[in-house]
Amino acid sequence: LQAQAPTCPPGDETQRVARLTGLPHADPHSKHVYLAGAIEYSPDGGKAWRRDLADFIRNELGLAVFDPCVNEVSLLTEDEKEGFREWKRADRDRFLPVIRRIIDYDIRQLLECTSLVVCYWDEHVSRGAGTAGELTLAYRHGIPVYLVLGVPADSLSSWAAGCATEVFASFDDLRARMLALHRLHVLVETADRG
Repeated sequence: LQAQAPTCPPGDETQRVARLTGLPHADPHSKHVYLAGAIEYSPDGGKAWRRDLADFIRNELGLAVFDPCVNEVSLLTEDEKEGFREWKRADRDRFLPVIRRIIDYDIRQLLECTSLVVCYWDEHVSRGAGTAGELTLAYRHGIPVYLVLGVPADSLSSWAAGCATEVFASFDDLRARMLALHRLHVLVETADRG
């Protein structure tokens, strides 16, 4: 039997891909750039930097983006959206199925639908575990990781530094590198080889 390439993502292809990537006519079999970084302990839930960078990636590079801040909300019922963070403390039996659904979904997106990870490593990342797990999986599966420092370089975790393909001092440096590679048609080719 020959293995089939995963369809990213499943379900109503056109609508789902548009919602996941922000590109209304994206090929459901194409891969996206995965935005990794703090969510749970970030003051704004990790939304501002992702929104800004996603706009750049879509508009300047024409690539699809997976933003877990946007996409995870679609996995939750209204009751879960309101309560699951509190359930972590007070109701583990209700919490576990919700967080595991999010974990499973994010891992599937990362491993089956991602060509490149962009990670923002700031002071909030170390309080959670998701970002370190995502970087480890990306490294292990040969998915390039572009890491942007939100902390001094000497504060970067050695593990995260080891998982990163390239490390950038700022988002401006990352954008310049991505634009340069894109102009050379290397970024997409490199990411596809991931």
